[in-house]
Amino acid sequence: MQVLRVQLEIRPDPAEVGRARRWARSRLAGAGIRDDEPLAETLILLVSELVTNAVVHTGCPAVLRLCLPGSVTDEAPVRLEVADSSDRAPVPRCVGDDETGGRGLALVDGLADRWGWSREGGGKRIWCELDRCDRDGKATVACRGGAAYGVEAGGDASAPAGLAFEAV
Repeated sequence: MQVLRVQLEIRPDPAEVGRARRWARSRLAGAGIRDDEPLAETLILLVSELVTNAVVHTGCPAVLRLCLPGSVTDEAPVRLEVADSSDRAPVPRCVGDDETGGRGLALVDGLADRWGWSREGGGKRIWCELDRCDRDGKATVACRGGAAYGVEAGGDASAPAGLAFEAV
């Protein structure tokens, strides 16, 4: 199994979110994943959410990483990571119906098959994975639909029901 690993440095500027989406689309196309595939659409939304969190909540540069299967028939998961130099862990947030933000990581939880975070140097790395299932000879995303909140070393897996998450 061959895996393509690519990364993009992100400046702490909201305009970087659009640049990250365009970059991710081009990398997916290079890996044979078309824009209109559910995998691509979901991954671009996840890129948008995680890069937005890094840019808006940390004020620090970040690194976006994609780990893509070497071929479209490869069933290995697609992995997305955003690393930043903020040492503040993702924390639960209660958000009201009228609030316009605060739901990003809840969305990640609903779309990704697995996700979590870990401390990395003086900062952290937030990651998510999308499975590629081969059904009827076609690679698709979301074999199981959203998975439970995932945490690596240094994280807290006790996420109360009904709360959204914000990476800070």
